[in-house]
Amino acid sequence: MSPSLDVSAYHNLLRSSLAEDIGSGDITTETVVPATQRARGDVIAKAPLILAGIELFAEVFLLLDPTAEAEIRSHDGEELVHGQIPVRVTATARALLTGERVALNLLQRLSGVATLTRHFVRSIAGTSAQIVDTRKTTPGLRMLEKYAVRVGGGHNHRKDLSEAVLIKENHIRLAGGVGAALQAAQAAKSRAKWIEIEVTNLEELRDALAHGADMVLLDNMSPPLVRQAVEQVRSYDQGRKIRTEASGGITLGNVREFAEAGVDWISIGALTHSAPAMDLSFEIEPE
Repeated sequence: MSPSLDVSAYHNLLRSSLAEDIGSGDITTETVVPATQRARGDVIAKAPLILAGIELFAEVFLLLDPTAEAEIRSHDGEELVHGQIPVRVTATARALLTGERVALNLLQRLSGVATLTRHFVRSIAGTSAQIVDTRKTTPGLRMLEKYAVRVGGGHNHRKDLSEAVLIKENHIRLAGGVGAALQAAQAAKSRAKWIEIEVTNLEELRDALAHGADMVLLDNMSPPLVRQAVEQVRSYDQGRKIRTEASGGITLGNVREFAEAGVDWISIGALTHSAPAMDLSFEIEPE
């Protein structure tokens, strides 16, 4: 079942996006198209994709025209084929033309994230690993992009800096080492969901395990080295259930090797920072 999306929570985002695009007015539409004319618009998939953001797409037109009606034929999480029409919107022609770019940009972007995520999820099918996102998201669109990751079958890492402790290379350097950073981080244990630290080799991993990490991020390690690290964690664990995460240099071509190395999470920044927009068009006809 696809995750749900409360579109009302994004009204301010939609309004600000429309204001950015419309400026002082859509002078082309206002001079060419009569105010009373009504029309219908069909979204058409131009390539196979995983749909994400369809209700948000429809909401753009409802904000511009309260009489707009959306016939949603496909829902988030569904796989579309070339030529498929997931939604038809009927409204004033001006609303359809003015809202087209904002609505389509969001739908193409979120469907791109969901589609890329689904490719990674399918690549590790049958393993115990999970595909997770990162904070490498578009400013202002983080929660929507993380929603799209879930639509694609992935999982969310931290939603923001307040959710969990993740000690990375710069933290370690400034704190004075792995042990010192983890010792200081214990002060946040009551309010953090977990305490995680990045390690780049087995020596750092041993140090992290000795100083109470709940989770270790195996950064830019090869699959064979990741396997060694996972085995070391399991031999040390003694019931603490320390989780492992692999990150860095992971592609569709090698992700299964990392999954088969035994990690719990595989985090991939590309899910949100490099997902290509899906090819969707919006074709409008007079009603």
